[in-house]
Amino acid sequence: MKMNAQPVRGTKDFLPKEVELRDYVRGKIEQTYKAFGFNKIHTPIMEDIERLNKSDGGENLAMIFKLLKRGQKLDLSKPDLTEDDLVDSGLRYDLTMPLSRYFANNRQFLNMPFKSIQIDQVFRAERPQKGRLREFFQCDIDIIGDSSVNAEMELIAATTAALDTIGFNDFVIRINDRRILTDMILGAGFAADDVMSVCIIFDKLDKIGLEGVKAELLEKEYAPAVVEKFMAMISDAEGDALAAAEKYCQNAEVVANLRKVLDYANAIANGKYKAVYDKSLVRGMGYYTGMVFEIATPKFGSSVGGGGRYDEMIGKFSGESVPAVGFSIGFERVCAILLDEGFVPPSEEKVVLAYNAEDDFAAVTAKIRALQAEGKIVTALKRSKKFGKQVDVLVAGGYTQMVNFADGSVKQLG
Repeated sequence: MKMNAQPVRGTKDFLPKEVELRDYVRGKIEQTYKAFGFNKIHTPIMEDIERLNKSDGGENLAMIFKLLKRGQKLDLSKPDLTEDDLVDSGLRYDLTMPLSRYFANNRQFLNMPFKSIQIDQVFRAERPQKGRLREFFQCDIDIIGDSSVNAEMELIAATTAALDTIGFNDFVIRINDRRILTDMILGAGFAADDVMSVCIIFDKLDKIGLEGVKAELLEKEYAPAVVEKFMAMISDAEGDALAAAEKYCQNAEVVANLRKVLDYANAIANGKYKAVYDKSLVRGMGYYTGMVFEIATPKFGSSVGGGGRYDEMIGKFSGESVPAVGFSIGFERVCAILLDEGFVPPSEEKVVLAYNAEDDFAAVTAKIRALQAEGKIVTALKRSKKFGKQVDVLVAGGYTQMVNFADGSVKQLG
């Protein structure tokens, strides 16, 4: 009986042309980030389960892949086993908490402010759908140690430049500040413990509308008078949206900085994208403490990037407050869009070197190396009964020439 050859649900096999596109996109993004002075780091895919559980990851905490204890630590003979008896670690669900731990552990070796690149796999046990797998790559840059909005602006500059290098534009950067929304929620009369719950509901504004937000808040049994006051606040459209929100924010500097970042992002856009204030933008992670942002595009039903400031995360490991802010490109979604659009990465010329079974393969190899020295990608292919079909497959993979080893003649393919 044959074993099932399908990959585990929520994971994917990638064909050569897909891998070529992904490698190209990853390389261009990484090259751009390095040009802005960011440094690539790597952290383990596994983290201590206690750290994961206390990382303020919002709904992602319910999607952690948990790992059994190993060897003598795993004792299945104990009565009344609990999860704590079985699990001591898990797979990371994002790259922000691992970076915070990494910084606290290696700070003495790092320059300040520390500017990091992470392009690596993360894992979430969620319902698979288009653009959302259980194993996927995130593409993060972070700045640690800069409390000014210069850090947010530099992240926006680097991220938009990276997207531009792969021909990805026509998007909108949505920007908000958690502190503005928090002041509005508290000003309406909600309790401090209710802020996150109200934020999660309000985050659905673009999907369910004002009436939907109101209905969900009332379903949570919040006081109708409080809900009505909050709805009046978020419906206030006097002047521009940010000016309306400013009336409810206790810290004028928060609004001034948000406006500064918006103006900056639009100034450097050169018409390729735009930045807007979005009062409903929350972001699902509980660790965000200030400005948050997302990249939206009509080419995809949800965001293709996002991030924000998380000034309290590192302090959980180091015991002292360290400012931090990050921006993540939705690598999988961007690649899916480019693949759907038929994007083909530019590459070196690809050549088929055709030889016969009786040819001296040492001489064939010498010819391969000579062609490679000219900057070409070379596949040596022995003539056989299936030779034509094999060539057709290579042509589909981007091979444009065939060199005959016997006489050096060249034939154009395709």
